[in-house]
Amino acid sequence: MWLILAFLSAFLLGFYDVFKKKSLKENAVIPVLTLNTLFSSLIFLPFIILSAKGYISEDSLFYTHQYGWAEHKYILLKSLIVLASWLFAYFGLKHLPITIVGPINATRPVMVLIGAMTFFSERLNLWQWVGVIIAMIGLYMLSRSSKKEGIDFKHNKWIIFVVLANVLGAVSGLYDKFLMVSPENGGVGLDKLAVQSWYTFYQFFLMLAMLGFLWWPLRKETTPFRWDWCIILISIFLSAADFAYFYALGLDGAMISIVSMVRRGSVVVSFLFGAMVFREKNLKAKVLDLALVLLSMLFLFIGSHN
Repeated sequence: MWLILAFLSAFLLGFYDVFKKKSLKENAVIPVLTLNTLFSSLIFLPFIILSAKGYISEDSLFYTHQYGWAEHKYILLKSLIVLASWLFAYFGLKHLPITIVGPINATRPVMVLIGAMTFFSERLNLWQWVGVIIAMIGLYMLSRSSKKEGIDFKHNKWIIFVVLANVLGAVSGLYDKFLMVSPENGGVGLDKLAVQSWYTFYQFFLMLAMLGFLWWPLRKETTPFRWDWCIILISIFLSAADFAYFYALGLDGAMISIVSMVRRGSVVVSFLFGAMVFREKNLKAKVLDLALVLLSMLFLFIGSHN
């Protein structure tokens, strides 16, 4: 069941990337991200209120546990990690083709696996090592393909932004496992919906402060903000994708390395839209790069079942 939810999350995440790319086209990043966190918060607000008032029972899928500061400090840290990742990702996606960003994002499971080896004593088998090597080859080939569009991986700051976003995203994924695992197994044991709801609220207030202190005073000197209905779709698809993701992690036997890997399958959706809707260039070379990344995911999947 948790693997099915991981694939559902990947499908929804692909559309989230597409709507994010559409919303950021010739648009200001910080206001778009602030509105994204606002609409996401509004989606979860009814669950928090109705759970606190007793209208949603504790055995319901949408029940949100009430916690004190002892638990909320962990959720606040989650918000800071995710928000930093989003900022790098949004700025990078705004200035790069989605057919480049997608395959780079697909390498995040490799980072999660390395982190799992370091912090959770997980060990890679032969299949997984082959997957890691293939992913690195695919990334290298993607860097060569990107030079045809004037994008140099070594000297392009937006590429660095996307890479940093993925590093922080991998940290967030490993931290999610820590949050969901029971205290008996060395984790915190938090409720999945409470984590998703409250970290979204914390993000909104952090972005509101950033909007007021950083963007607003310089708004006339930077890219202007324009409303796009895709901003609402960003929040809807991200919230649904994360709901499936957190629910999957909360199930017995769920492995963060596999869930993270499967979620990167969203690159298929974003790549197809990049080709058909955004009309991006140099697709034939990128298809081979994408195929290598997906092949690496297959090896990781097989390896995780051996």
